[in-house]
Amino acid sequence: MTNGQTVRPFCIAMGTAYALVACSPTVKVAAPDKPIEINMNVKIEHEIRVKIEKDVEELVSKNKDLF
Repeated sequence: MTNGQTVRPFCIAMGTAYALVACSPTVKVAAPDKPIEINMNVKIEHEIRVKIEKDVEELVSKNKDLF
């Protein structure tokens, strides 16, 4: 083999190794800069409806003559 024939595979191997090392994934775990905000919008309609239904049920049970 001549000098050019031995250098070419070496360059290809080195280039492949460099590409594999350069593309290695990294994982970073860090705390966020801003505080975490949890938005808890709770609808009160359901609770009000349940109270109204309980009140109506009590009235109906007391006044069975109306219904």
